[in-house]
Amino acid sequence: MVTALPVVRVVWPKAFRLIRSIHPPIDLFEDIADPRDWEALASAESKTNPRLWEHLGRLDLVPPDRRVSGPGASYLMAPFVHVSRDRPGRFTDGSYGVYSAGNSEEVAIREVAHHHARAMRASAEAPGWTSQFRMLVNRLDLDLHDGRGQDAIHDPDNYAPAQALGRDLRRAGSNGVLYRSVRCPGGDCAGIFWPDLIPPPVQADHFDFHWDGTKVDRIRNCRTGAIFGL
Repeated sequence: MVTALPVVRVVWPKAFRLIRSIHPPIDLFEDIADPRDWEALASAESKTNPRLWEHLGRLDLVPPDRRVSGPGASYLMAPFVHVSRDRPGRFTDGSYGVYSAGNSEEVAIREVAHHHARAMRASAEAPGWTSQFRMLVNRLDLDLHDGRGQDAIHDPDNYAPAQALGRDLRRAGSNGVLYRSVRCPGGDCAGIFWPDLIPPPVQADHFDFHWDGTKVDRIRNCRTGAIFGL
C-alpha cells in the first residue's frame, strides 16, 4: 500500500491538537541545552530527582538529530517519548510516537472527545464536568502520504490496517500520513512521524469536557464560557 499512496504537500496555516491540561512542560525540552546532551544531563539530575526519567519518557525513541528544544518543544516531544503499547493509536501500535493534529478546532475536539468518552465508560465514571484540555496550534507545511482514499485505514474501531500502514510508512522514511477525520466528517487529520518536521505549537484556549454517562455531550471554552453541544 505504501508505494500506491500519493505524496501531497499539505499546507495548513493552523493545525490543531488537543491534550490534557494536567501535563506540564518538561524543563529539559524547553531548555537551550543541546539535545545530544540530554541523557547525560538527565542522568546527573536524576541523582537528586529519582522520578526524572519517568517524567522525561523514552528519549531513546527519538534520535538526537531529530529532537527539538526551546519554547514549545515539550508539546512536540511528549507524544514521541511518552508511548506505551497499552495506549496504541490509529497509526501506531504504541511502540513509537505520532503527533496527531486536525485541520480545524472542531476536528481536534471531536477526535479527542471520542477517546475520552471511551476511557470514561471503561472506568464507569459518574456524569459531570470532567477533565480539562488545552488546544495547541502550529503551522503544517509538509509532504505527507495521502491515505484519504484508503477506506481500510479509516475503520472506526479496527486500527490494525492503519497501524500496519503507519509502521511501513515510517520505516520507508515518510514524514507522515494525511487521512480523513473519522470522528468529524468533512475534516482531515495528519499523523506526523518525527518531532523535527513541524514548528513547536503555541497554547490556545482551554476546554472542559462534560460526560453525560454515555458520551461527551458538551464542551466549554474556559476563556469565553461558551458551551458547545457535540
